[in-house]
Amino acid sequence: MRVHVVSDVHGNSRDLATAGDGADALVCLGDLVLFLDYADHSRGIFPDLFGAANAAALVELRTDRRFDEARALGRRLWGELDRTGAGREPVIEAAVRRQYAELFAAFPTPTYATYGNVDIPRLWPEYAGDGTTVLDGQRVEIGGRVFGFVGGGLTTPMRTPYEISDEEYAAKIEAVGEVDVLCTHIPPDVPELCYDTVARRFERGSAALLHAIRTTRPRYSLFGHVHQPLARRVRLGATECVNVGHFNATGTPYVLEW
Repeated sequence: MRVHVVSDVHGNSRDLATAGDGADALVCLGDLVLFLDYADHSRGIFPDLFGAANAAALVELRTDRRFDEARALGRRLWGELDRTGAGREPVIEAAVRRQYAELFAAFPTPTYATYGNVDIPRLWPEYAGDGTTVLDGQRVEIGGRVFGFVGGGLTTPMRTPYEISDEEYAAKIEAVGEVDVLCTHIPPDVPELCYDTVARRFERGSAALLHAIRTTRPRYSLFGHVHQPLARRVRLGATECVNVGHFNATGTPYVLEW
């Protein structure tokens, strides 16, 4: 059995279209949408609306953890757009819909997917075809092994679209229970798995996920979210914890075989 796993697609539909080649199934751990590319400030919804210079300024403020100034910049730019009568929410949703139409069409059959923190779950049913199974706080058997899926991220100052409370996230982890492969968007709360060496900050990992790994001992814990982690894999007891990579940048899926 061969399963390919991707995460943090962020608009890379070209490589997504071939990500399942040679595999029995594709697993996607979310963040399909490209809102702002920290490496190329000309790419994404934000620079399409406000230009690469403003995108670069926002990235610099966020990287320096000057979140109040970043929000002030965003309010000013969106305020200017609102005065044109466009409105923030309809503009973002229209841009996200264009990306989703292209990205979901690129998924092979079968695909098993969960949400990332920048995704908008309520839109997924409109784009997920018959060959795509969306799971969140749920389990599925693939090739004789049980995979559990928990999507989204935890609350942060970034205020991305699908952030939830620690309690809600922990409840989804508990609902999944014991599995062979635990698939999440965010990593367990392990410092070397949560630190992004380019953004120069710790992303939020889940303490509930870390507890589940230690107590239920899945074969694998697979996740993304941290684009340039200090460590891409860490072994915790019987569990191999693997950041499956920033697919937008690499275009290469992680391969799981048994």
